[in-house]
Amino acid sequence: MAAKKILMLVGDYVEDYEVMVPFQALQMIGHTVHAVCPDKTAGQTVRTAIHDFEGDQTYSEKPGHLFALNHDFVSVEAADYDALLVPGGRAPEYLRLNEKVLQLVRDFDQAGKPIAAVCHGAQLLAAAGILEGRECSAYPACAPEVRLAGGTFIECAVTEGHVQGNLATAPAWPAHPNWLAGFLTLLGTAITL
Repeated sequence: MAAKKILMLVGDYVEDYEVMVPFQALQMIGHTVHAVCPDKTAGQTVRTAIHDFEGDQTYSEKPGHLFALNHDFVSVEAADYDALLVPGGRAPEYLRLNEKVLQLVRDFDQAGKPIAAVCHGAQLLAAAGILEGRECSAYPACAPEVRLAGGTFIECAVTEGHVQGNLATAPAWPAHPNWLAGFLTLLGTAITL
C-alpha cells in the first residue's frame, strides 16, 4: 500500500469526533493528513463541538476541545493531494461561503479523487455543485440541501456509510467504522490481519 496525502477542511465548531477520529485513524495506518482552516495557519487551533444523540428531536451540542491545525490553508491546492475529507459540525455551514474552499472541492471532484464527507460535510459538496445526479448520505437535516443540489439523498442507519463513485458519505460519527472503511477502499488502502 502506498501512503496517501489527504486534505481535511475544518473550521471552528467542527464536530469533535468527526475531525479527531479520522485525523488520527488515517495517520495510524500510514497516510498523511493535512488539517487546514481558512484564515488560520499550522499550529493554530479550531474549537470543536460534541454532537450527541440523546433522544431529542435533533442532536445536542456540547463544548469539545481545541483541535490543532498542522498545515497552512493558504498554500493548499488539490493537485498536491490524493483525497479530500470534510468533517461535519457547524463549520461547513460557513466554510461554504469561502470560494477557495468551494473551488478545492470542485477540483478534487473534477480530478476524480476520493472525497469523504460526514454529517453536515455534505453542505460543502452541495454548495460546490458536485452532487448533481449523484447519491449522498448526510445528517438528515441536510437532505433538502442534497436534493436542491440535484443529488439523491441516501437515508441510512446512523452507523452506516454510503459509497458511490468517488464519494464516501455518512450521516454522523457513529458511522466511522463503515464510512472510513469505504473511504479506505476508495483510497486503495488494504488492511490485512
